[in-house]
Amino acid sequence: MDILKDYLTKTAGQELNREMLTFTANIDMVAQRDVNVAKTIVQELIDQRSHLKLIASENFCTLPVQSAMGNLLTDKYAEGYAGNRFYAGCDNVDEIERIASQEACALFGAQHAYVQPHSGADANLVAFWAILRKHVQTPALERFNEKNLLNITREQWDEIRIEMGNQKLLGMDLYSGGHLTHGYRHNASAQMFDCYNYHVNKETGLLDYENLRQMLHEVKPLIFLIGFSAYPGNIDYEILKKYADEVGAVMMVDMAHFAGLVAGGALAGKYNPVAYADICTTTTHKTLRGPRGGMVLCTEAYAEYVDKGCPHVIGGPLPHVMAAKALAFKEANTPEFRTYAAKIIENSKHLAACLVKNGIGVSTGTTENHIVLVDVASLGLTGRQAENALRECGLTLNRNTLPFDVNGPWYTSGLRLGTPATTTLGMGKDEMAEIADIIANVLKNVKPTLDKKGNVSKARYTLDEGVKTDSIKRIKAILDRFVLYPEIDVEFFAKYFA
Repeated sequence: MDILKDYLTKTAGQELNREMLTFTANIDMVAQRDVNVAKTIVQELIDQRSHLKLIASENFCTLPVQSAMGNLLTDKYAEGYAGNRFYAGCDNVDEIERIASQEACALFGAQHAYVQPHSGADANLVAFWAILRKHVQTPALERFNEKNLLNITREQWDEIRIEMGNQKLLGMDLYSGGHLTHGYRHNASAQMFDCYNYHVNKETGLLDYENLRQMLHEVKPLIFLIGFSAYPGNIDYEILKKYADEVGAVMMVDMAHFAGLVAGGALAGKYNPVAYADICTTTTHKTLRGPRGGMVLCTEAYAEYVDKGCPHVIGGPLPHVMAAKALAFKEANTPEFRTYAAKIIENSKHLAACLVKNGIGVSTGTTENHIVLVDVASLGLTGRQAENALRECGLTLNRNTLPFDVNGPWYTSGLRLGTPATTTLGMGKDEMAEIADIIANVLKNVKPTLDKKGNVSKARYTLDEGVKTDSIKRIKAILDRFVLYPEIDVEFFAKYFA
């Protein structure tokens, strides 16, 4: 099998398609080692082209960003940070990290950027420990007239550990739209801190600022954690910073989901957390449309603590991913990306409105960001049934809990839809209306069946075959107009991976 040679023979004399040539060369090298791995990579592209991506936390990064991840930088260990490494030979990694950090600061208007975290969860852990070191560990060492942890006694160390382990964190409840790392009991965050959760208002599905202020004064947390993974509203960070200052809390914002909307100026003024928070964490994919990874932005007051992510939380950074982050940040700092960010919100609002018009319940009745929460319980379904049925029909999305969900996080009562990926493909209001109509038609034709005990199943269902066939046809028509990575000819690989 010589995929690259065949491609070069086929395209001899034609205008160079760099993207296809690069992809073919990569697949050829992989196939020389394991054809099944190469086949699966190609199949993923085929699947992405045949299923409409509505997962709010996913996107499509550019091919240059992908190429930046596939290079020899992956071979280099570089514990520490730029200019301060524990390994020799990190000059080029230092430069990559400096470029990525500078691009991030320029993009977000941040004072400092730490671009090493491998994920949003890593970024949150780095931020947590930075705050604990600044506000608990360092003052404790000063009480002992010492700067080095290794020089204190066992008794003094125990005192610091106990003090660090009893700090309070106030974050959004998972069922209200918060994230696992915001104090969910099955997550390490709840075992690091004495955690408290705030909830959305049962009637509006949105935050009640006055109740939140009251809770802040009652709890008096060290960390006031704001941010979400399934909340269809925007948050006023100006007023929440005021509330945090009233109780002396560190204001930390996890903007993993909406960082691209901030970068693109779609969330500005009081809705831009970077202007108010002490520390912001984020992923670099999702709405930001970069490689999978994480990042911490902070004020100068926290910079020296954040930069110590290694050895506190992470080991060696991934230099090749930092290179891809640098490209993504540069791409996001353009007029085109600002247009894209605004279009995400425009599309999600229209998608929500069209779903409601089709008789599908939407949490809060609308959205103010990229997330649309759909209530399927009113249709007699669980989120698991709805997710699987829609996947059968060519739509990829995820089930999600709704506020105060009685079905729990496995079955759920809702779906979470997002428009970052469809907007990247160039879709607009007409496509959102078509997608909403398809979703509504499928969900109205899903019927729960009985489980083995004769009870109504939370997982099993039947779906009209005619509806399924029609939906797949309609989705294909959309995706044929908006092709993912059109530079890549997947049909060329068919003879190798049949």
